[in-house]
Amino acid sequence: MNVEIIDQLIAQDPSLESSRSALESMNVGASCIHKSWGLGKITGFEAERGMLLIDFEEGERKSHAMDPVFCLSKIEILSSDHIISRHRSNPDEIDTVAKKEPVNIVIDILSKYPDGCASSRDIERTIGYLFGSAKGKKWWTATKKLLVKDPRVAVPSKKTEPYVLRDEPVKPEQEILQDFFDEMRSKEKIALAEKLFDLASEKEDLQSDLPRVLEELTNAIMEARNLSDADRLYGIWVRNNLARDVEEDVEKLEPTSASILNECEGDLPRLADLMPTKFHGRFLDLVTRVYPEKWKEIVLDLLHNTSVKFSGECAHFLIDKEEAKLLIKSLTKALDEQTLKAPVLLWMLKFRELAKFKDLLKDLINPHLLTAVFSAIDYESLQNATTRRIPLAEILSDDRDLLPDILSKGTAENAQDLAQALLLNPGFEDLSKRSLMARFIKRFPEIQDILEGGKASQSSSDGTITDDSLIVSQESYDQKIADLEELTKVKIPENSLAIEAAREHGDLRENAEYHMAKDEQKVLLARQSELQADIMRAKPTDFSDAPSDSIGIGSIVDLEDQSSKNIQTYTVLGAWDSNPDKNILSYLTPLGQILLGKKINDIVETDVEGNKQSWKVNGLSRWVEKA
Repeated sequence: MNVEIIDQLIAQDPSLESSRSALESMNVGASCIHKSWGLGKITGFEAERGMLLIDFEEGERKSHAMDPVFCLSKIEILSSDHIISRHRSNPDEIDTVAKKEPVNIVIDILSKYPDGCASSRDIERTIGYLFGSAKGKKWWTATKKLLVKDPRVAVPSKKTEPYVLRDEPVKPEQEILQDFFDEMRSKEKIALAEKLFDLASEKEDLQSDLPRVLEELTNAIMEARNLSDADRLYGIWVRNNLARDVEEDVEKLEPTSASILNECEGDLPRLADLMPTKFHGRFLDLVTRVYPEKWKEIVLDLLHNTSVKFSGECAHFLIDKEEAKLLIKSLTKALDEQTLKAPVLLWMLKFRELAKFKDLLKDLINPHLLTAVFSAIDYESLQNATTRRIPLAEILSDDRDLLPDILSKGTAENAQDLAQALLLNPGFEDLSKRSLMARFIKRFPEIQDILEGGKASQSSSDGTITDDSLIVSQESYDQKIADLEELTKVKIPENSLAIEAAREHGDLRENAEYHMAKDEQKVLLARQSELQADIMRAKPTDFSDAPSDSIGIGSIVDLEDQSSKNIQTYTVLGAWDSNPDKNILSYLTPLGQILLGKKINDIVETDVEGNKQSWKVNGLSRWVEKA
């Protein structure tokens, strides 16, 4: 805005004198950020109304008129040298820097904040405006790893602390070295020592301090009473990593990693599960050195009695040691004895398609394994006092190819026994049971009656439905399941992210994006509830039980108009199968309800908006025989 307009505003309200510089920055072409509406650009000034005109990038707010005085508290005007302004005027230049020198982008952002301090959220917001939400999040995740090693930026150790632009560059390892010497707590001291090892690219920089580091680290490992055996082993390995440049044989430094293993020989699975994932392979290597005569037996014991991640590492380890036959023999024996535990079963199911395991596991992925899976889920549900989903049940429900693959290797009798076990299993939610039962029925339609305890109660002798269930085709049922999964796993989570993003824009009373996202949430949750209710009532069928002597669900019927003698053919199918263009009726439609139970030569009366007609049932056949 020009000086005359600003002077007029201050004359009307002298308190605005302190905001003169902010008003002077409201120039045409300047980028700005509204607390609720996001990034915009000042495109003009409407003198008659004294209003700024702003184009916002989100939504359809173009040439949006705003009072400049109101903007003082609602809008942040960005200087021409701000990185967002520069990106909008020359995006290629900023994108090149972001790709080649990503840390420089963060330094540029920090330089605009008081004292060069900014929270992670502040930096993420700017990055979001630069590169978009998804791309920006990925870029920031990668750049944070580079910031740790850059001497120009102090990286916070806690999420609540800010990133700080240093006045003088300081090598991160020197800063961590000082923190290490100041730290009195053993566990934290070990963690700092590991950071020191990760950061010190030139170990010569630590040469003078290394003896003291090793001494203090060894004392922390030996003397601390609050360290577990896993913490001590972890600390020994960190110490050994640091000592390799100054010791000929780090494995002889006391305490040794072997000494910890020997102390815990009776409880190695517990020790293994407490180790960080990156040390799993090192742990197994240690087992082979400490127990050269019985390492295979120990590794198999670890495989069967540790977590999913460690079980998988044991399998990799045995194959790499050319002991695949030993691995498959152990798994087969445990399966025959029904002693496979949930972590091993979960590893087998999750990684059955991995090239390294595919041929090895293919013969074990069978109905016998599914029996073990159901038993493990049953057991875990009894131990689980929370509402947390059981991983084995989750993978069985979410992996749509898994159950059909297992059932293809068995018989209808196997499938019936397993379906009964599924229905009685307390580890599955009702909706998951219905979805899994549909997969059983798709493979073996003859077991459909299990849903009703072996009693068919779909319709009475006159063709009418006797309970509140919905008879549906398998195809329409699968589509409803797919719609529900997309809603639950994609649309609702995306909406939740949109709500959180809108919430960060501030002042919820004026936050249009927030209210729109909340309204959409209500619609999505209502649709989810509706789909869940419909699916719970649904009974998938192939219409093979349609009657041949009367009209039922799955019938094709020829109706003769009694006045014109024209023939109209309709197909009566499931609740979700209506297709007027093909004369397919849901049995729930008014005409479908009238037709159910009618026989050849019966008269059917219809009344559509006062247009009464009489029809004679002239032909009847079963859809399944002509499909």
